[in-house]
Amino acid sequence: MSAHPTVPGSRVRAGRPFPLGATWDGVGVNFSLYSRHATKVELCLFNERGREVERIVLPEYTDEIWHGYLPDARPGQRYGYRVHGPYAPDAGHRFNPNKLLLDPYARQIVGQLKWAPALFGYSIGHRDKDLSFDKRDSAPFMPKCAVVDPAFTWGHDRPPCVAWEDTVIYEAHVRGLTMRHPDVAEAARGTFSALKHDGVLDHLRHLGATALELLPIHAHVDDQHLLERGLRNYWGYNTLAFFAPDPRLLSTNAIAEFKQMVAGVHAAGLEVILDVVYNHTAEGNELGPTLSFKGIDNASYYRLADDPRYYINDTGTGNTFDLTNAGALRMVMDSLRYWVQDMHVDGFRFDLATILGRERSGFDPSGSFLDAVRQDPVLSQVKLIAEPWDIGPGGYQLGQFAPGWAEWNDKFRDNVRALWRGDGGQLAEFATRIMGSADLFNHKGRRPAASINFVTAHDGFTLHDLVSYNDKHNEANGEDGRDGSDHNISWNHGVEGPTEDAAVLALRARQMRNLLASLLFSQGTPMLLAGDEFGRTQQGNNNAYCQDNELTWLDWAQAGSAAGAQQAAFVRKALKLRRRYPQLRRGRFLEARDDVADTAIEWLRADGGPMHEADWNDPEARVLMLKLGGNDAHSHEPGPEHETLLLLFNAGHGEVRFDVPGVPERPWRVLLTSVDSPAPALDAQGGLTLPERSMALLASRRARAPAAA
Repeated sequence: MSAHPTVPGSRVRAGRPFPLGATWDGVGVNFSLYSRHATKVELCLFNERGREVERIVLPEYTDEIWHGYLPDARPGQRYGYRVHGPYAPDAGHRFNPNKLLLDPYARQIVGQLKWAPALFGYSIGHRDKDLSFDKRDSAPFMPKCAVVDPAFTWGHDRPPCVAWEDTVIYEAHVRGLTMRHPDVAEAARGTFSALKHDGVLDHLRHLGATALELLPIHAHVDDQHLLERGLRNYWGYNTLAFFAPDPRLLSTNAIAEFKQMVAGVHAAGLEVILDVVYNHTAEGNELGPTLSFKGIDNASYYRLADDPRYYINDTGTGNTFDLTNAGALRMVMDSLRYWVQDMHVDGFRFDLATILGRERSGFDPSGSFLDAVRQDPVLSQVKLIAEPWDIGPGGYQLGQFAPGWAEWNDKFRDNVRALWRGDGGQLAEFATRIMGSADLFNHKGRRPAASINFVTAHDGFTLHDLVSYNDKHNEANGEDGRDGSDHNISWNHGVEGPTEDAAVLALRARQMRNLLASLLFSQGTPMLLAGDEFGRTQQGNNNAYCQDNELTWLDWAQAGSAAGAQQAAFVRKALKLRRRYPQLRRGRFLEARDDVADTAIEWLRADGGPMHEADWNDPEARVLMLKLGGNDAHSHEPGPEHETLLLLFNAGHGEVRFDVPGVPERPWRVLLTSVDSPAPALDAQGGLTLPERSMALLASRRARAPAAA
């Protein structure tokens, strides 16, 4: 008898080609798999111990989709596929039915991948490399797919639908945010259950964040070379399944835990944004393993070179997903809609998004994927954020995405860092960046909120390390310091790393406040890196992608320290002022006008005079005043929107006195300053003196309108 008996034909029905994946209808399960070039597809069923118990040939092939229906299958059933077809790498085909393959539409993944030679479609060490054919069964080393029951009671869950101009993003890792949180039960730490804990959500809500952006939560693979060094792919940019949450982030082993987390975050008034990686998969290049797409239909899912044995590598990871193929494009669109409609997430940040818009002729803002998203009645209504670069040809596309998209603005990051470090020639660009980067986004009706402003992100130094290290210190990654960027625009302020020098520590703290204020008082959408609000450190590691340990987990004890609490209080106050004053988060681009005395924007020198071309072009200029006018409408009870704001920046090496412009109706008052002690105050002549490298925000209320007779 065969080890894998064929199921009687009467038990297998034709089923339907749609929806793709394994769909429980309350009676049985419909299985459906796209493969344009396959010749046969076998559905493999496994018991809970991981033993393959049946192989079932999917009986129907409709419009490039293989399908069948099992009336006695139930939620919880473990399964995978074996796909038959030509093994012809020179033609782009890598079918090998000896390899168990994950369903691209699997809603749940059970178990972990165990690295072994059997995972590869070719024989490792063979003289013909990937042209050889490996006959070993990979099933014992593969995780399995599981059929799910999608039923869930959402109750009164509603998306917060925060307006873009009101959005403040908090970028975090599920494990990094919660592994050391003292209020979270130890069993729940590092999982979705921890994210809905009141202690975590109260911190974000009181801080002033409106959206929690999570680093990749899709099921992913830990690279073999990392595991061999006792490390893992902590960030998760190595996706294996685009519909399934990573099982390591589930404390309950049920995907309902993710839905419960989303409902809890929504109840706190926060949105959930997922960082997603549709540009490549975990299967690598021609020498990588065969885990899913490569064995299902390599030539359809991946972009191949002129010699189709090899892969186009615009990602730096070995392969590039091909969104010019209808089947691959449909999978990505279905995945995104699933996370919005079934899992209730509020938006996405797309890793290396230039790839998603690259057609055969190059990047096209009206490419297949970008147009598909823009016209989609579901996806066009959620927050869409692009990382607008990759390493491919024409890969840097900042400002070039279509209306409806926001983009990570690395020009903001680099300019703000350089200005406060003291670099010359930064002032003119600084003015452009803090007013929403109109040079990049003011076209086709795009708004300032399209600029995702950030000073730090998961990739690079934390804010504390930005002001504490001149150089990266990535020795813990095991690559002899070769990994990670050398272009950090950082400054250690005289001492590399930790110090007890009070003067250095005070200056570092003020510089962090300067950087935070520049971020939070700029037009556009601010993004905070988790832990920057209280000064967390990664000890100078600027590429901590493989560090799933206390180096990357937030130290909540630091949040309770005197220095951490002071910095967090500064962030809370800054965000409170941002909410109070709409002048700091305008929905439209504004431009200063030379022909109007009282304008919405005025750029001033420290002496109170208007900035001229020579001032902007002065490479030594590091001092600036920005006057933001309020709403001109009179009111008997003028509110914050009627006040005039004044931002003072002294990024220079010495003390500067600002001749604050006169406002006859009301005197100026200092709302916030980066100076710790003594806090600066207006002098008798109405001026304000700021020490080196400091800033201040002032306000002057308009006069009360006379009451009607």
